Amino acid sequence: MSETPPADPTGGLPGAGGDNALEFRDPEKAEAIAARLEELSGALDDPPATIMHVCGSHEQSIAKFGLRSMLPDDVRLIMGPGCPVCITNMPEVDEAVALAQAGHTVVTYGDMLKVPGSTKSLDDARAAGADVRVVYSAADAAEIAEEEDGAVVFFATGFETTAAPTAAVVKDDPPPNFWVLSSHKYVPPAMEIVADMPDTDIQGYLAAGNAAIITGSGIFEAIADDHDLPIVVGGFEPLDILAGITKLVEMIGEDASGVENAYPRCVTESGNEVAKSQMWDVFETETGEWRGIADIPDANLVLGADYDHVDAREQFDIDTAHLRDESAHRLADDCICGDIMSGKADPTDCDMFGEECTPEDPVGACMVSSEGTCKIWHEYGGRPDL
Repeated sequence: MSETPPADPTGGLPGAGGDNALEFRDPEKAEAIAARLEELSGALDDPPATIMHVCGSHEQSIAKFGLRSMLPDDVRLIMGPGCPVCITNMPEVDEAVALAQAGHTVVTYGDMLKVPGSTKSLDDARAAGADVRVVYSAADAAEIAEEEDGAVVFFATGFETTAAPTAAVVKDDPPPNFWVLSSHKYVPPAMEIVADMPDTDIQGYLAAGNAAIITGSGIFEAIADDHDLPIVVGGFEPLDILAGITKLVEMIGEDASGVENAYPRCVTESGNEVAKSQMWDVFETETGEWRGIADIPDANLVLGADYDHVDAREQFDIDTAHLRDESAHRLADDCICGDIMSGKADPTDCDMFGEECTPEDPVGACMVSSEGTCKIWHEYGGRPDL
């Protein structure tokens, strides 16, 4: 594995050592990288090069800065399962709703409130009188437990980026009335599954720099080897993303596989050893459903047996039977969120996009989260050239 050299406007990561975000939004450097990308794509043997990113924050920047409009026709950039809210499945939401309806305080991230369960969301439960609160971190959730006498359940969602802070709180002797309902997910197994999907035809991955800060870029080596794919770890500013795509197209043109780190100012090969150690001490992996995609082996993070005392699933009898009227939920037949998160469809391919399904009245989870592709496209005009 190697690092893309800094400050090279012909494809390397510009200003890799800088701290100023404006440095990574320089229009002239962006045009220079785009010109190099055009040159590289023109030499491809079998265009277009299909690249999948795996982070909702990447999609936010791509849409906000109109980066797809800067890509040549021979480069196709598609969305992957990079929105943790979007892949949180209905049974997990049902568990959180049931705990709230049972009179417990449920705290979670704001994006989770409107995510549909089988028949209800946490927002519905709160409107009916349940104590559902928004927090910005696992530490905030533990602080609420310190102030309350009753049970406080943290509905913990997110990838490695948020799983590591949850683990830190669990290991730091939280209040005895604090429990975790884990819906944390682990990204690499999902990348393996999506890479195997025959109708996706991915030729390279732009991997999420925020998750790699925890795990390190080396975590992707096995995927690159197993699937003979190039993987580039990328940051989130426009020049980060364009440089990462350019490096991928270069590798695709050379028929090269392996992992490149195009975000060296934040990501190392080994990652954050302390955070990683805490995460793997607290959590174990198991097979679990990623909403709309598949049951994925080793992709769900659940609390290990040593932490049963803070595991809401072990401490509460969570009855969700009354919430599982699938016929009452319109998501099942009409929403294509799963296809969107697998790179098989764009939001504009959905008949409900911007009509029956809006951020104010979402049908699917992809229209709920700030990292959901449908919500992002809706916010920025709903065009496939975003």
